[in-house]
Amino acid sequence: MSKKEKTKFYVVWEGNNTGIFTSWADCLQQVKGYPNAKYKSFLTKQEAEDAYYLGTPKHSLSRTSSSSEFEDWKPFVPQGSIAVDAACSGNPGDMEYQGVDPYNRDVLFLVGPLKMGTNNIGEFLAIVHALALLKKQNNSTATIFTDSKTAMSWVKRKKANTKLEFVPANQPIKELLQRATLWLNQNTFLNPIVKWETERWGEIPADFGRK
Repeated sequence: MSKKEKTKFYVVWEGNNTGIFTSWADCLQQVKGYPNAKYKSFLTKQEAEDAYYLGTPKHSLSRTSSSSEFEDWKPFVPQGSIAVDAACSGNPGDMEYQGVDPYNRDVLFLVGPLKMGTNNIGEFLAIVHALALLKKQNNSTATIFTDSKTAMSWVKRKKANTKLEFVPANQPIKELLQRATLWLNQNTFLNPIVKWETERWGEIPADFGRK
């Protein structure tokens, strides 16, 4: 998930655990599989606290009902697509990235953790990794979904515009960036790279779940 996106606060009134959670992944753990779970997202912590202590409103969401907090993404995401995402503990910090099938959540590739990386670098490498994988499979039609506009712009420029200082500890990341840049400059591709609409669809399926 892009660091620029606003944090939401999730209130769970009825679930495995109740309370206020700061990520959709944590909220989902409380409501998934719980009969008639009640939950709702809020844009500010104060709104979430007020709502939690006031009790379940009539417009809260039920996991077992036909309503959903997010719009169904399936009409917009073709079968065979690859969803990519990265995670980084610190800036810089331990970085990893992966690509998954958004429909069955099968992991198609996973790299890391690597020392002293950044989230943007991980997002960039994930896209290029997906492109190279599809190229190897002679698949020029599959769509790649990412929630990082920054990484998309770097791929378009065929270079990672990072200010990360490279030292012996993160030499593997430097080498991956060099390989990715070389690949982009030596290969062409037709695969669409599309922004995952997090605000509409929820977290991208490749999300590591620890924002």
